[in-house]
Amino acid sequence: MKITVIGAGVVGVTSAWYLTQEGHEVTVLEAREGVALETSFGNAGGVCPGFAGPWAAPGMPFKAAKWMFQPSAPLKVRPRASLSQWRWLAQFVANCTAPKFAANKARMQKVAHFSKACLVELREETGIAYDHGTGGVLQVFETPEEYAGGERSAAVLASMGIAHRLLDRDAVLEVEPGLGRSGIRFSGGLQLTTDETGDCHLFCKALAGLAEKAGATFRFNTRVTGLRTAGHRVTAVQIGEEDLPSEAVVIATGPQIGLLKPLGIHVPVYPVKGYSLTAQITDSAAAPRSSVMDEHSKVMITRLGDRLRAAGIAELAGFDPAMPAPVLDGLKTRVAELFPGAADYDTASLWHGFRPMTPDGPSRVERTRYANLYLNLGHGSNGWTQACGTGRMMADLVAGRPLPV
Repeated sequence: MKITVIGAGVVGVTSAWYLTQEGHEVTVLEAREGVALETSFGNAGGVCPGFAGPWAAPGMPFKAAKWMFQPSAPLKVRPRASLSQWRWLAQFVANCTAPKFAANKARMQKVAHFSKACLVELREETGIAYDHGTGGVLQVFETPEEYAGGERSAAVLASMGIAHRLLDRDAVLEVEPGLGRSGIRFSGGLQLTTDETGDCHLFCKALAGLAEKAGATFRFNTRVTGLRTAGHRVTAVQIGEEDLPSEAVVIATGPQIGLLKPLGIHVPVYPVKGYSLTAQITDSAAAPRSSVMDEHSKVMITRLGDRLRAAGIAELAGFDPAMPAPVLDGLKTRVAELFPGAADYDTASLWHGFRPMTPDGPSRVERTRYANLYLNLGHGSNGWTQACGTGRMMADLVAGRPLPV
């Protein structure tokens, strides 16, 4: 079939790859000048199925209210005169119950672990390189209360058969010696031993190249203006005055879902803004060996080759492009506290992107009421972790096969 994939972030690129492997004639349309230049560009770098779970959790509404007036709080809600924001927030709060959290986490865990297996398989088959590492992810706790939360998480991981280690302070420093230079006294840690790291942007560039060699076409600087329909099918993708005939269309546009509104399709995806910095490592021994998730600040710090990537903060403020100095300063200060002298923080490149979040957590991999229009949306902060899995699932969905998870 002639299939058009709209969006060339990590979800669009992996969808294109797996569809091309099925023998389809795939064209990827992207508004930017290259692949993975929006949400997929500067994320934390962790492929973390062990951490996959919804933000909608018991107690989260109270925490969000408490953080409202903290400049660099992990989660900030900036109220706007936006019906979509308030509708999404209402759905989010409704999902902050223990039963819904458990159900949503189980769904996300299944997809995330399937996706990790797909990524490993793809890497073994193609030899794709993207500054990846297999050293696991270490979650560190500062307070006794945080460590108690880690114990509860470890019990859940054990019940699901997920490899992990609950660590005391000394063991934390054995896993990540660079933390020993920090003035912070940790209460312990939780290591997800099979989680991985890697540069999502580099991965997308490499996989897009492989997909092109396999027959896919990428059209950049190409803004889709609409979808033409006849009955219950999409017949063409509108690119200005041009109509691109399509036998199937996959929407993989992250938080940009305006194309769906004229078709009467509502997907509860909201742009949740995140920030990151990328700095050149200047002292390898002082830098993280793999990846550290700081539970106290919700900042994740990852080694990507000779670079250090730190990402965190979640803001609900629509597509606000501002880069507030207090937020960026708070991010830089926390990373420097955790890994002093590890990198050149003064010359770090700064970035922000918009995570496509659903209020309950799980992404939407599904066919719409239009028989040949498919969605691969709403991966939130788990896009890099879940992309290979949902790309593979999309190929199965288009083929009419049962989904593997």
